[in-house]
This record gives sequence, C-alpha cells and structure tokens, in this order.
Amino acid sequence: MWEKLNALARRFDEIGELLEVPEIYGDPERLRKLTREQKELEPVVEAYRAYRKCEATIDESEALLADPELREVAREELAAAKEERGRLYDALRVLLLPRDPNDDKNVIMELRGGVGGEESALFAGDLYRMYSMYAEKRGWKIELMNYNATELGGVKEADFIVSGAGAYSRLKYESGVHRVQRVPETESGGRVHTSTATVAVLPEMESVDVDLREEDVEMQVYRSSGAGGQHVNKTSSAVRLIHRPTGIVVSCQEERSQVQNRAKCMAMLASKLYEREQERVEGAITSERRAQVGTGMRNERIRTYNFPQNRVTDHRLTGEIRNFNIDAVINGELDPIVDALTMQYQAEALRRGAEEQA
Repeated sequence: MWEKLNALARRFDEIGELLEVPEIYGDPERLRKLTREQKELEPVVEAYRAYRKCEATIDESEALLADPELREVAREELAAAKEERGRLYDALRVLLLPRDPNDDKNVIMELRGGVGGEESALFAGDLYRMYSMYAEKRGWKIELMNYNATELGGVKEADFIVSGAGAYSRLKYESGVHRVQRVPETESGGRVHTSTATVAVLPEMESVDVDLREEDVEMQVYRSSGAGGQHVNKTSSAVRLIHRPTGIVVSCQEERSQVQNRAKCMAMLASKLYEREQERVEGAITSERRAQVGTGMRNERIRTYNFPQNRVTDHRLTGEIRNFNIDAVINGELDPIVDALTMQYQAEALRRGAEEQA
C-alpha cells in the first residue's frame, strides 16, 4: 500500500512538472489526459501527504513528552494526531479501491412506466421530476431525447441525458425497479395501490470510445409528435438510428433540427454499443438493461416509495438506516440515499480485499 502511494505521489509531481512545460499546450489530447489524471490523483495524494504529516507530528509529540513543561501540550497534540491518522488511513483505503472508469461520465437515463397502468405512468412522471430537481441541486444539466406523456400528465417513457461532474458516479445507483405505494388520483375508493416504474442508467459514450462506424448506421427521419414533447412540427426533424450489425434502435425528437437529434442519437447508440461490449467481455447472460430493470414486476424492486407511511425504503441497504423521508426524496434530496449506498459498497469492497489478502 505504501509503495503504491509513494509511486502515485511521484506521478502526481511529475504531471505537475509536465503541465508547466509550454509545449504541452500544443497537444490538446495529451493535455486533456494529463489534467484528467492529475484530477484523479489529487485526492489520494493529498490524503497521503496529510497522513505523513500526521506521522511527523506524532514523532515530534512523543519526543516532547520527556519535557515536563511541554508534556501536557504534547500529549494533547499526540492524541489529536493519532485520531487524525486513523481517519486518514481509513480514507486512503477507500481511495485506493478500484475506481469505476465511467464515474466522471455523463449519463443517459431511460425511464419507463411499469406495472400499474396510468398510476405507473404518473409515478414515472414523479421520478422524472425528482431526477430533474436532483440535477438542478448538483448543478447538472438535463437534455431530453424522448418524452412520451399520457393524457393525465404521466410518463410512458422518457429518455434524457444528464451532464455534469460525477453524474454517473451518483446516478448509477438508480438502476432498477422503483415501487410506489399510495392512493392514486384515479382511485375513488381510497385504496392504496402498488405500481412500478423502471430506470436504466448508461454512461454516455463517444463514438470514438466504441467501434461505431457510419456505414453500419441507417438513419430514418419522421415528424415530431406526441403529448409532452417540447414541440410538434410539420417538418421531419425527428431521427431514428438503426445499427445494422446489432439491431439496436434509438430515436430522438426533442430538438428542432435533424442535426441536433442525430447527434443525441449517436451518443445514445455509442452508449448502448458499449453496454453490449461490456456484456460480452463479462460473459453476462442477460442484457445490462434487463439486469437493471428486470421485467418491471412489483417484487423486482430496489426502492419503495410508501406515501401513507411517509417513507422511502432502499432495499439494497443492510444497515440500520434504510428508510428516508419521502417528501425530501421526491423533491430531489437523493444524496443521503446515494451516500449510504456508496459507503455500503465501499465497505463490502474493503471486506473482500481483506479476505483476499488473508
């Protein structure tokens, strides 16, 4: 661990020296790679150097314990430094865990109504609003690709891109079936119904990241239409792309020009091809999307939104805290859930690492 940290610190300093050379700015691609690597290394190196500083403080304080006049001050500094060293050690173990290479990417999300008819569509609309508010709180941008609304204001399906720093690292935990328990607006008898909506989360990929060739893509154009779209026009601006080798179909109708819609379609197609390749490499039997959202049945849920009991329960959490205030969550306060899931998965990774070393 310490050899690795020393090596990372040396590499961090080396990158800093390279970025001071004027010639590096003549190579934009190399400059981009170096600045990205520097950004990734910075939290690890800062924690490591703070750890080493704590060790130096501990050595100095232990040496001063022999001085009667400074003994009390040294004892306090020693205790504080040891506590901080312990905290930094735990932080370094987490920072050295294998990092998801997609964490810094933007996200393509696919939201669908599941079981429950019109109530499931209304719930899907609530989820879209929840993600929109969460994105706004974090300073992210949402771009619609497709939005198919129902007459009562629900959402049959919504495809959208979330752009912003660390979007995938936070939203990847949203993949799966979301279940709601409440009295629907369409229910006159006051009975609680259970419905579902499904969410799929894909890291946004560029065409250069995957084997996406123009000659393999067939483009179809059609007129934008449907309730809930940003516009309905009389020109064929909506775009549908078909990837001939795989049969993957993507579409976008929310922009006013074919060029803009096609650009969004290409980004979505690249992400789906990346997903397909990941399945092949990892030997997955079912598609990533099916693994994420299942069939939409009520028992395939990752989270339950129980309105009568005013709580949201994330069924993946195993600790004492797995219930959250529904008003806060539905209004975009997702960080407490995401933080809890992140800590749980990190703890599990640390446990596996310790078992492998043993």
